[in-house]
Amino acid sequence: MNKLILFLLSFISFNAFAQPQEANLLGTWNDPDIPPTSFYDNPYNEVWGLAVNNSEIAVIGSTLGTHFINVTDPNNPVEITDAFVAGAAQGTSIVHRDFHDFGGYLYAVCDESGSSTLQVIDISNLPSSTNVVYDSNEFLGRAHNIFIDSAAARIYACGVRRPGLSGFINLQIIDISSPVNPVVLNEYNSIPYVHDIYVENNIAYANCGTDGFFTVDFTDATNPTILGSMTTYEQQGYNHSGWLDRNGQYYYMADETWNSDLKVVDVSNFDDMSVSATFNADQNLTTVPHNLIVRCDLLYVSYYYEGVQIFDISDPNAPTRSYYYDTSTRPNTTNYEGAWGVYPFLPSGNILVSDMQNGLFVLESISEHECENIVSIKSPHKIYNNIITFPQPASDFIQIELKILNNQEIAKFELVNLTGITVQTFAPQNLAVGKNEITLDLNNSIPNGIYFLRISNEKGSQSHKVIKNQ
Repeated sequence: MNKLILFLLSFISFNAFAQPQEANLLGTWNDPDIPPTSFYDNPYNEVWGLAVNNSEIAVIGSTLGTHFINVTDPNNPVEITDAFVAGAAQGTSIVHRDFHDFGGYLYAVCDESGSSTLQVIDISNLPSSTNVVYDSNEFLGRAHNIFIDSAAARIYACGVRRPGLSGFINLQIIDISSPVNPVVLNEYNSIPYVHDIYVENNIAYANCGTDGFFTVDFTDATNPTILGSMTTYEQQGYNHSGWLDRNGQYYYMADETWNSDLKVVDVSNFDDMSVSATFNADQNLTTVPHNLIVRCDLLYVSYYYEGVQIFDISDPNAPTRSYYYDTSTRPNTTNYEGAWGVYPFLPSGNILVSDMQNGLFVLESISEHECENIVSIKSPHKIYNNIITFPQPASDFIQIELKILNNQEIAKFELVNLTGITVQTFAPQNLAVGKNEITLDLNNSIPNGIYFLRISNEKGSQSHKVIKNQ
């Protein structure tokens, strides 16, 4: 009998442990004076995150424009009123905005009005203020989504329209190597309308709505090559968005279709791509996945009506739902309401979620994030604590402060680009016990963009984000 009781207790304990946990809510923000849309009753849309001048900033779009919320104290999110950027188009018809940052600038688009523009916003003075340095519809008036391939300094703008143009440009590729002087490289229509896109090392993974999924090599932006397509697949719906895993073998994909599963797409062979697994949030009501992001071995998914759902994808073909937080207060219907977007890349690991009706949610980090999937660098151990790197953005030099508690040691420093290639090696540094202040001169020939400063010793290595802007 005792053995039976022990077995039952262990079984119950195991299953309780295996159940997904509710994430910890740290703080919220919303402004009741922002007017909702006349379509979906949503004041809010996309969310993004920034780490600037040792502060963490949430970016959230609304019917009025772009709001910057200081979440450095995540329990007390506060809007930076001097940073707000009014949209070129405003009002209750504005459903979609989208954001991505590069080189100390935030790029913002909108998809509802002939008066919309591409806005380039200088974020270097945050958390105090911002400055719009480019605001034009010369070549991009409306776009549904944008993605920046930082390694190549290119924007990929989806579903572009501009004044005087009949119909869509399915995909527009824009050079931002000079961040405030965007230049169009290609207006690409050789694949169907692109709703959203993920790009890494010039390889684009295009979510093409009802036309399926395409991969394209844009190494030569003026003469791209279609690598593969998947125009039919299991539980096919409206192919909305996706994100590549950190090993580059699997692409996680969401169809914006009611009660549709998420898909795991094997992209190891572009000539033979296929859905290798499907999974969902164990929902039993009408729901639909919207946007998703991979960081390390976790997949973060915003669901209409189901909030954010977080999956462990350490086994890529068997995702396990590990955490969740429901942001929506609306009953499940076949409308478009609830969580819009999620952003998990803040240095703290805290998670930003935007809810269309309820605004910004800040959730506590659920992982140490010892890896960084965008550079494919693993740091198995934290070798230093309380590291500070500044200024951000950096121009001629980067300054590092770190503490050593025990023995004197030698550390190596390298600047690594987003493809994992070392672009500058610095002289080894003799570190003393206590506080160390180190200044590293940056090579002026290194292009502006996002890099990682890798610090290593005999115990291991770790990496810290550096934005270079000459």
